Amino acid sequence: MDFLFKLLLFLQVAVLIVVVQKSTLYVSGNVFEKAALDTFADSYLVKDAHAKQHCAMYGICGSRKDGRALNCPYPTPAVKPDTAFSNKIQSLCPTITGDVCCTPDQFDLLRSQVQQAVPFLTGCPACLRNFLNLFCEFSCSPDQSLFLNVTSIVKEGTVSSVEGLDFFVTEEFGKNLFDSCKDVKFGSMNTRAMDFIGAGAKTFQEWFSFIGAKAGLYAPGSPFAIRFRTSAPKLSSIRPLNTTMVPCWDSSLSCSCGDCPTAKYCSQAPPTPTNHTSVCAVHIGGNQIRCIDLAMGVIYVMLLLGIAIWWWNSGRVKKMTTQEIAEPLLFAQGTSQDLPPTSGSIEIVPLEVHGEQDTSKEKVSWSFTEVLLSSWFRSQGVWIARHPGLVLLASISIVALLCIGLVRLEVETRPEKLWVSPGSTAASEKNFFDTHLAPFYRIEQLIFSTIPDGKQNLLPPIVTDQNILLMFDIQKKIDELRGNFSGKLVSLQDICTKPLGNECATQSILQYFRMQRSEFAQYGGVSHAAFCFQHYTSSAPCLSAYEAPTDPKTILGGFSGTNYSEATTLVVTYPVQNFVDESGKANAESVAWEEAFIQLAKENLSSMAAAHNLTLAYSSESSIQFELQRESSADVPTILLSYLVMFLYIAISLGDYQPSIAPFYVSSKVMLALSGILIVALSVLGSVGLFSALGIKSTLIIAEVIPFLVLAVGVDNMCILVHAMKRQDARLTVDDVLVMPWLKLDPQSHWQVCLRF
Repeated sequence: MDFLFKLLLFLQVAVLIVVVQKSTLYVSGNVFEKAALDTFADSYLVKDAHAKQHCAMYGICGSRKDGRALNCPYPTPAVKPDTAFSNKIQSLCPTITGDVCCTPDQFDLLRSQVQQAVPFLTGCPACLRNFLNLFCEFSCSPDQSLFLNVTSIVKEGTVSSVEGLDFFVTEEFGKNLFDSCKDVKFGSMNTRAMDFIGAGAKTFQEWFSFIGAKAGLYAPGSPFAIRFRTSAPKLSSIRPLNTTMVPCWDSSLSCSCGDCPTAKYCSQAPPTPTNHTSVCAVHIGGNQIRCIDLAMGVIYVMLLLGIAIWWWNSGRVKKMTTQEIAEPLLFAQGTSQDLPPTSGSIEIVPLEVHGEQDTSKEKVSWSFTEVLLSSWFRSQGVWIARHPGLVLLASISIVALLCIGLVRLEVETRPEKLWVSPGSTAASEKNFFDTHLAPFYRIEQLIFSTIPDGKQNLLPPIVTDQNILLMFDIQKKIDELRGNFSGKLVSLQDICTKPLGNECATQSILQYFRMQRSEFAQYGGVSHAAFCFQHYTSSAPCLSAYEAPTDPKTILGGFSGTNYSEATTLVVTYPVQNFVDESGKANAESVAWEEAFIQLAKENLSSMAAAHNLTLAYSSESSIQFELQRESSADVPTILLSYLVMFLYIAISLGDYQPSIAPFYVSSKVMLALSGILIVALSVLGSVGLFSALGIKSTLIIAEVIPFLVLAVGVDNMCILVHAMKRQDARLTVDDVLVMPWLKLDPQSHWQVCLRF
C-alpha cells in the first residue's frame, strides 16, 4: 500500500513537470489555459496562484538574442534568503523584509538596471526612494503574486520565460509616484528628469506606458512587456499594489523647491512675525517710519549741524596775519620783513606780480585745521630741503625694496573674480553651490548660420544632407584635436562631461545618428533628423550616443514654434568638466584644450564653413579670460605712448621761452621731465610690488587706469613746483629760502605755465 501511494505521488509530480515545460501558459485572473491536462494543473497550481507569500515569477530561465535576461514564469512560494543576501536586499530595498521572490542573480540585475536612473533622480531623495520601491516590489516582494499576473510566456527549446505580464497598481499609487517625480530636474542637462526616464510624460499613465513598453533588441528598456493596470478582474484574488509613497515635501526625504515646487514651504511666503505690543510709528508721505528710526535720524542731522557750526566758529575765532594773496614772493631790503643776516650784502629786488607791487597787509582768517596742516607740511618740506641726499637715497631704497615683490606678481583675469565682490551674496551662494553640489560645466560652442541668398535676402534652411555631412567632417577634426598641457596631449574625450557612461554629452544634430557617419545613410539622412525633431523623447533610434534624448531647441536656432526643419542655425555644444579650485590649476588641462580649440576654429573650421556658404561663430569657457589678457597686452603701447607724450609736454611746457635767441626758442627741461616720469613709474611699480608680496592679485585696472591717474597728478605737482621755483631769486641759498615767511600763492597762478602752450 505504501508503495502504491509513493508511485501515485511520483506520477503526479512527473505529469506536473511535463505540463510546466511543454505547455504555453496564459494567465487571466485565476484561470490557466493550457494545451493539455487542464483539470489536473488547476487543482494543483491555481488555487494559491495569487496569494500572500507567493511569487508570480522566480529565477532567470532564459534570455533574448541581445543577451537580456528573462524571468521564469513559475508560481512558487516566497523563499527565505540567507543573512548576507537579506542585508544586500535591505541596502537597496529597505521595505522588503523576510521572505523574497528573487534570486541573487535577479537582484544583481535589478540593481544594475535601476542604477541607470539614479543620476537623474538623485537631486530629489523622495522621488528616488519611491522609484526604487516600485521596482523592488516588482522584483522581490514576497507578495508578488497579489499584483503581478503573467499573461504570456515564450519557449526556447524546453525552457519557458516570461514574455508579458500585468502589473496591478492603484491610481493613488501611480499618481503619488508621478507627483513626487514630475518636477525633478536633471542638473547636468538643465532639463526635467522625466524627459529621460519617462519620455516627457505628463501623467502617470503615460509614464507607466513608457516604462512597460517592450524594448527592441539592443535597445534600452524592459526585455518583456509590462502592462500597468489600475483595476483587477472581478472574482479574482488580485490586490493592486498600494504601498505608501513618500511625498517630495516630506521632512525626512524632502526635495528642493526646484524639484518640488508644490511643497508648502515653497508656495507660501514665510509667516510674518506677529508682535502684539504696540509700535510707535509716524506716517510721512505715505510711508510708515518707526519712532526710533525717526529719532535716530533727527539726532544724526543735529549732530552734523553742530559739527558744521563749531567748525565755522573756530575758523572765525582763530585768526592769523599773513600777506595778501598777490603779495610778492620776496621783500626789498630795509622793510619790516628784512632777510636774516645770512643773506650777506645781496640786494633783493621785489618781484612784481600781475604787473604791480602791493606791500599792504590785511588780516586773513584761517581755520585751526588749515593752520595745523600748513605748519606740518612746511616742517616736512624744510626737513626734506635740508637733507636732499638722504631723502633721495631712502626713497630709491624703499621703492627698490618694494619692487622685489614683483616676482610674485599675479594678474587676476577670471571674470567672476573681477566683476563679483568676494563677500557678495552672489559669490557666497555660488561657492556654496560649487562645494556642496558641483560647479556648472564649462561650455565650448560652435554656431553655424546660413548666409542670405542674393535674390530675396532670405536665410535658407541649414538642415540639409550636405550640411550634416559637413558637421561630421568638423566633428572628426574636433575628435582629433589635442591640447598641450606640460607635454601631455589632452583630447576632448579626456575632459568632456560623461553623465551616463563613456560617451561625451555633446549637444549636436549628429547625436540623432549616434555621432557615427556610417549611421547617416543607414538611418535615412536628413529625413531621420526631421523625424527625431518631433520624437526625440519617445523613439529609441533618436537617442544620443550617451543614451539620452537630444532636445532640438538646444541644437537649432532661427526657427519659429516647432518648425525645426526651417532652422537657419546649427549649434554644437561641448560640455566640459569643471572643478572647484581657487588657483584655477585643476582646470589647466581644459584650458589648454580650449586654447587649441579656439585656434582650430579660427584657422581651419571658419574656412570650411565659408566653403559651404555658412558663417561660424565660436567660443569657449576661457574666451573671456583670453580676451582680457589680449586687451591688457594691447594697452601697453598706448600706455608707453602716453608717457612719451607727457615727457615731451613737460620738457617743453616747463622750459624757458627765450625770444632773444630765436622767435620760438625754448630751453627744454629734459632731465626734469625724465625724472618726473621716472618717479611716477616707480610709484606704480612700488605699490604693485607691495601688494604682490602680500599675496594680493593685481587687476587690469592697474595697467589701464592707475598709470594715467598717477601721471596726471604727478604732472600737475611738477607744474606747481617749477612755477614756484621760477618766482624765486636764483641767487638765494637754501637757508635763505627756508627762513622766509610762509606764503600762500594764487591758486590759479600755477596753471599759467602749464597751459601757455
